[in-house]
Amino acid sequence: MDFWLGRGPFFPLFSFFFNFFFISQVLLQPLISAQDGKPGGDVANLFKRSSENLQFKQYDEALNNLNAALEVDPTLSEAYQRRASVLRQLCRYEESEKNYKKFLELKPGVSSAEKELSQLLQAQSALESAHNLFDSGDFSKALEFVEKVVLVFSPACSKAKLLKVKLLLALKDYSGAISETGYVLKEDENNLDALLVRGRAYYYLADHDVAIRHYQKGLRLDPEHTELKKAYFGLKNLLKKTKSAEDNVEKGKLRVAVEDFRAALALDPNHIAHNVHLHLGLCKVLVKLGRGKDALNSCTEVLNIDEELIEALVQRGEAKLLTEDWEGAVEDLKEAAQKSPQVCD
Repeated sequence: MDFWLGRGPFFPLFSFFFNFFFISQVLLQPLISAQDGKPGGDVANLFKRSSENLQFKQYDEALNNLNAALEVDPTLSEAYQRRASVLRQLCRYEESEKNYKKFLELKPGVSSAEKELSQLLQAQSALESAHNLFDSGDFSKALEFVEKVVLVFSPACSKAKLLKVKLLLALKDYSGAISETGYVLKEDENNLDALLVRGRAYYYLADHDVAIRHYQKGLRLDPEHTELKKAYFGLKNLLKKTKSAEDNVEKGKLRVAVEDFRAALALDPNHIAHNVHLHLGLCKVLVKLGRGKDALNSCTEVLNIDEELIEALVQRGEAKLLTEDWEGAVEDLKEAAQKSPQVCD
């Protein structure tokens, strides 16, 4: 009895073996259980989880589960087809094609897989064509390839989504570019290309504060990003030149203001939403300086952009008076009065 109570001579040896056995059971039981389990059950669970992942568009997680399933059972044909489909949606075309071909080796003649493989090749070709068309300046045709082919068969293709927003920007569909980049940033809020394009879209709408915020966010993520730096400092310089011109007008330094307006206009001739105001400012200053011919050109530039801008019409009428174009002056001032009688009161 004393022996079993721990007072016998063999108690230390008994205690060592008892503790070793207990610890071994605790540490090794998970491994033993895994080995005793059925691999088929693990594969089925992994395959099921991949399906659940896809319902929530969790493509990376789905691929991880499919990869794990195929490591356990390299002959699981359904996993190859599903992995091929996921890779196609992500426009990882070469990897996708290999998986479709592997599936068709295991299950020859399956029409659904053959159809998807054909769609993959169409999407791959369309994406390449879209890039070539973008480089050549045929933006409308490139957008058609992206929207009607690539994103139909590869809806999760980030490359195609970014190409689409660049095309919308090139086509001056700034609202569309903002909307589409919003979807991209919802999936990846730190996507630098999307931040850049979205910032540019706001820039060309003359919403400069919002544009700057997008550029700044991108530069916080990558301070050396060349395009973001160029866009950010270019906009800051434009705003600086614009303010300098306006300040010099207020100070009566009209000749200096003329040079500032022209310098600001030279920075980005394509920024129409902002340049219309620069042209108008320049037009008004030139009228004040009595430089009728130059003023006439600037006022006409404004009306080419926005023919309904009454103030530009009035200023052009004044410029025509300076150049002794009496009939033209009367015509412009009369039109301005008809469109807005209070202007010419």
